[in-house]
Amino acid sequence: MKNIQYPIPINEMRSRYLRLYSAAVNDVLRFTYKMHASSFPSEYRPLREEMKIAGLAFTIKGGPDITSDNEMELRAHMLEELHEDSVVVWDCTGDWVTAQWGEIMTMAAVKTGCRGAIVNGIRDAKAILDQGFPVFYKYRTNTGMLGRFRMYHYQKPILIGEVIVNPGDWIFGDIDGALAVPGNIAYDVLLAAEKILGTEENIRDLVRSGLKPTEVVKKGGYF
Repeated sequence: MKNIQYPIPINEMRSRYLRLYSAAVNDVLRFTYKMHASSFPSEYRPLREEMKIAGLAFTIKGGPDITSDNEMELRAHMLEELHEDSVVVWDCTGDWVTAQWGEIMTMAAVKTGCRGAIVNGIRDAKAILDQGFPVFYKYRTNTGMLGRFRMYHYQKPILIGEVIVNPGDWIFGDIDGALAVPGNIAYDVLLAAEKILGTEENIRDLVRSGLKPTEVVKKGGYF
C-alpha cells in the first residue's frame, strides 16, 4: 500500500467522511474529477440501513474454486495484516453461492482496528450485528467458502463492478451504496463534499421559504 501523507490524521479524515453522505461524494467525483465510475454495483447494501462505512481499502481477490490446500493459512495471514482504519473490500469474481465473511472473521478483524467489510456473501448475520461491525453485502447464505471458494491474493488492485480499487484508496458507504475515492485526492474530495453539505442546507432553506423551484434555481439552487 502506498502511504499517502494527508494534512490531517487518518482517524480525523474517517470521522469527517462519516458525517457526509455518499451522493455528495459521488457528485464531487463525477463533476469535479470527471470520474463516472466510482460507485460500486447497486447490489451492495448495508446489513442495517443505519450502517456507514469509511476507511482505507484493504483489497482481496478470490473466486469459486474447489481446492482448499493452504486456504486457512492464507486467510490467517490476511487477517494478521489488516490494519487500523482499514475496510476489507472483496473482489469475489461473481460468486453468488458462498459466504466469504462471518462471525469469526469479524472478531479477528475488529481486533486489528478494521472498520468494515464489503463482500458478496455473508453468514452469521446476527453475530456480525452483535459486534456492531458495518458490512456491505449482496446476499446471505449458510454455505461457507471452504472447498467452494478461495482467496487468491490480497493488497493488489481489484475490480468491483466498473471501479478499480487500489490498496489505500478511501472507501465510503451509506444507505445509498458504497464507492471508492482514489487515495491521492481523498482529502480534497472530503473538503469539496463538506462544502456541498453547506450549500444544500442553504437550498433547503430556500425551498422551505416557499420559493418556486424556478426561483430557487435563479438563486443558485438545484434539485
